[in-house]
Amino acid sequence: MSLHSTLDPKAFGRVAVLFGGKSAEREVSLKSGNAVLSALQAAGVDAFGIDVGDDFLARLNSEKIDRAFIVLHGRGGEDGSMQGLLECAGIPYTGSGILASALAMDKLRTKQVWHSLGLPTPRHAVLTSQADCEAAAAELGFPLIVKPAHEGSSIGMAKVDNVETLTAAWQDAARYDSQVLVEQWIAGPEYTIAVLRGEVLPPIGLGTPHTFYDYDAKYLADDTQYRIPCGLSAEKEAELKELTARACEAVGTQGWARADVMQDASGQFWLLEVNTVPGMTDHSLVPMAARAAGLDFQQLVLAILADSVEARG
Repeated sequence: MSLHSTLDPKAFGRVAVLFGGKSAEREVSLKSGNAVLSALQAAGVDAFGIDVGDDFLARLNSEKIDRAFIVLHGRGGEDGSMQGLLECAGIPYTGSGILASALAMDKLRTKQVWHSLGLPTPRHAVLTSQADCEAAAAELGFPLIVKPAHEGSSIGMAKVDNVETLTAAWQDAARYDSQVLVEQWIAGPEYTIAVLRGEVLPPIGLGTPHTFYDYDAKYLADDTQYRIPCGLSAEKEAELKELTARACEAVGTQGWARADVMQDASGQFWLLEVNTVPGMTDHSLVPMAARAAGLDFQQLVLAILADSVEARG
């Protein structure tokens, strides 16, 4: 499947770019959405923006919308609910369908699917109480990383080294999500790999002086390092791309997605998560990977939009 859209920009009709929303990732989504909207308009697409709020259903009914470009990060846009609403309304949309969106948003169930297929992902436990924290510490050891099960952009995440900090991190993460995940800490380089229209793009190696690639490192810091080429041997890079393809296929992603993977000291790769609506800001990784594959930002958004034209399986 070609990464380049050969469609006339006018063939997309009237395109609603959906961004903002009410999730914890609202600010990132506003930046992503405005970047996508500007690029589509510059390409000649009849696009307009909708900051998804309480009046969204009324806007959906009152506006002529031929297709939707979803740039909503987190709950309400990346979790299958918006996808279901648009399907009910008969409006084609970008990215993954209902099931893959809901599954990828749930880090715990994504890991369970990967486990069932023998794909490598760090050992984990679910935290709902102080007793769970103590049991996880005994079973998994330290250090550990705590994550809300349904948030993105590293929101609510923390690295912990003892039961006291684990308990505090669980309580903090529980403010975002009733389901909190704790994973074994994988020490080593982190990679992020974008998939566009069935093709795995060049992996990006991440470097940060932060404890991990957190919200600040993702969106605010100027000292985050991005390596393309990623620094792996050709053989290991091919292995990483193959693992990413299998991980995304297991979840059922469509259109575009981005997987995050760690590598330990022995060279083993470990799957962390898949994002079905990755960031599209000036710090974002998918546009960076697309550039390495020969696509500028405008060509990238047109390729993502072109995928929405094809019928879903």
